[in-house]
Amino acid sequence: MGAVRRRLPWEAAGVWSSARRACQGPGPERELLVQSLKAAGAAALAWAVAGWWWNAPMALMAPWAAVVLVQATVYRSLRSAVQHVLVVTAGTAIAAATAALTHNTMVAMVIALPLTVLLGNYSRFGSQGLYAASTALFVLAYQSSTPADVGHRVMETLLGACIGVAVNALILPPLHTRGLRRLQADIPHRSALLLQDMADSVSIGYDIDQAEEWHAAARALGTAVTELRTAHGWHEESLRLNPGRHLRRTTPARRVFEEDLHWAHITDHLEALARTLWEAAGTRPGFDLPSQPALDILAELLRSAAEVCRADAALYAAEEDEADGADGETVTASRGRHLHEAHLAMERLKDLMRSGPGTGTPGLGALNAESQRLLVELAEVAGSPYAPR
Repeated sequence: MGAVRRRLPWEAAGVWSSARRACQGPGPERELLVQSLKAAGAAALAWAVAGWWWNAPMALMAPWAAVVLVQATVYRSLRSAVQHVLVVTAGTAIAAATAALTHNTMVAMVIALPLTVLLGNYSRFGSQGLYAASTALFVLAYQSSTPADVGHRVMETLLGACIGVAVNALILPPLHTRGLRRLQADIPHRSALLLQDMADSVSIGYDIDQAEEWHAAARALGTAVTELRTAHGWHEESLRLNPGRHLRRTTPARRVFEEDLHWAHITDHLEALARTLWEAAGTRPGFDLPSQPALDILAELLRSAAEVCRADAALYAAEEDEADGADGETVTASRGRHLHEAHLAMERLKDLMRSGPGTGTPGLGALNAESQRLLVELAEVAGSPYAPR
């Protein structure tokens, strides 16, 4: 009990902090606050129409439907509305039919609930499926299974669904665009830091603990790419059937899914590079460290690749902030120059591998192959002409 009392001030402080951020400006908390207020307003409007103006006998069904159908996107609201009306209609019909056949509430529940639960678990109904069984329970518990009751329940559910979708679509329709480019810029920025750290250490010596940290950081980048692809999916869905997409500023889509795929490959190659360096530091048989001249060239290559990733991060951030186009051209030119330098370092590394005995170790071959794959992907992100051959 004492632990609960000690936690309460911290939880209250967290709630107060979230509420303050929601009121101060745009952000996730503000979007959540707006959607919550819209859901409450839709429910109140549905009750006013069904209960106050229409004086419907099943007026509760309208606000119940409206409040759950103010979803995160307009498309999701419309899709969920169709699912909701279908499952409520099916649950009502099954419950009314079993009540009419058995004339016993307990027996009707035993028959109707397994059917409605099974129906609700059908994947095409999504999260709305659970309302099939709850609707059947309401029908049987309150013995509202006459044809008139069934018709009112369905009509009022349809009314609430229409109001919920209309409120979500017409009042500040949600667009999941804020900070998307900033999220995308985070991946090349972190990639640049990782490449820079590797470049600064491979030529002067590193230990297995440092290599393990690189490998963990590269794996975390893969998780970040997955989060980015999810964010882009939300962004694309929020634009579908959204009347506000032309009225509010949106983040421009620039081959986003193709670029996400490239960055997924880039992070894979970074992980492979870090793993090879980790294996070499651990003196795994056959993966000894390459010669010092090879490590010096590899450091130059990684340093140039880091500058390319840093330029990508700047370009994505500039798109988010709508920066001046001249600055973008300067960054693009710098990106191309550093990618060309990385390509030249790669050619020198290849020449070193072909130069004589003792240089073409398996470890060096693995580093060379993954470095070349990394540069190919970096070139294809922006369609650069400096793709290694």
